[in-house]
Amino acid sequence: MIDLSFIYQALGRLIPCPCMEARFMQQALLGLLLLAPMAATMGVHVVNHRMAFFSDAVSHTAFTGVAIGLILGLNPDWTMVVFALVFGLGIMVVQRRSSLSVDTVIGVFFSAGIAFGLAVVSRDRSAAVEAQTFLYGDILTLDDPELTMLLLLFVFLFVFMWFGYNRLLYIGLHPALAQTHRVRVRLYQYVYAALLALVVIFSVRTVGMLLVTAMLVVPAAAARNFARSAGRMFWWANLIGVSSAVAGLLISAQNWANTATGATVILVACLWFVVSALVAWRRTRRQ
Repeated sequence: MIDLSFIYQALGRLIPCPCMEARFMQQALLGLLLLAPMAATMGVHVVNHRMAFFSDAVSHTAFTGVAIGLILGLNPDWTMVVFALVFGLGIMVVQRRSSLSVDTVIGVFFSAGIAFGLAVVSRDRSAAVEAQTFLYGDILTLDDPELTMLLLLFVFLFVFMWFGYNRLLYIGLHPALAQTHRVRVRLYQYVYAALLALVVIFSVRTVGMLLVTAMLVVPAAAARNFARSAGRMFWWANLIGVSSAVAGLLISAQNWANTATGATVILVACLWFVVSALVAWRRTRRQ
C-alpha cells in the first residue's frame, strides 16, 4: 500500500485551518481532491450523452452490492464495486444489442437491481440496517486502502481521458459517424461505462446514494452555462467540482454549520449553478 502520510502533512499545511489538523479531515480532503475532478470530468459526458439516469441507477444498485456482501459474509466494499461494474457493463451490452432506447434499458436494470437488493435484505434485517448507511455517505470515514484505490483510479481515468476525451464527445454526437472515422466506439463506450460505475460507487461513500447524480451533473451543468466550447467546459467543471468539494468540507466542519459534508458539497455546487444560470441568462439577453 502507498504511504500517503506526506500528502496528509502537505494538505494540513496548505490549508492552515484548525479543523485540518485532524488526520481524518486530511484524508477526507485528499479523497475529495481525487474524487471531485473525476466526477466533474465524467459528468461532462454524462450531461452531453444524457446519461444522468445511468449514474442514478448504478448508485442505487450499490445497495444491492452491499446487501450481497453482507449476506455472503464478504467485504461489502468489494461486492459493491464488482456488482456496480457488472451492472454498468450489462446496461451497455444490452443497449448496444437491442433496439430499445438507453433509458428503457437502464429502467429495466434499475428495477431488477433494486428489487433484487430488497429481496436479499428482507432475509436479514441486520443487513438492511447496515446497507442504509450508504444512503447518506460519509467522506470522513475514508481510510488509506480506499484512498490508494482512489488514487489509482484517478491516474487511470485521466490517462484514458487524455486519449479519449474528444473521441467520447464525437461518439456522443454521432456514434455511426465516429465509427466510419475509425473511432473504436464499442471499446470507448465499455471503458467509459466501467469508469463511470466506479466513480459513482466511490461517490456513494462521499455523498451517499441520494446525491451521487448531483455530484456528477451539477458541476457539469454549471460549466455548460459558463463555457462556450467543450474544452472550456472540461476546465470549468473541474474548477467548480474541486472548489465545491473543498469549500463544502471546510464549511461542514465549522461549529456554526455542523452539517453533513456530502450535502454541503452539493449545496456549494448548486450555488455555482445559480451563478452560472444568471451569467447564461445575461449573455442570452445581450445576444
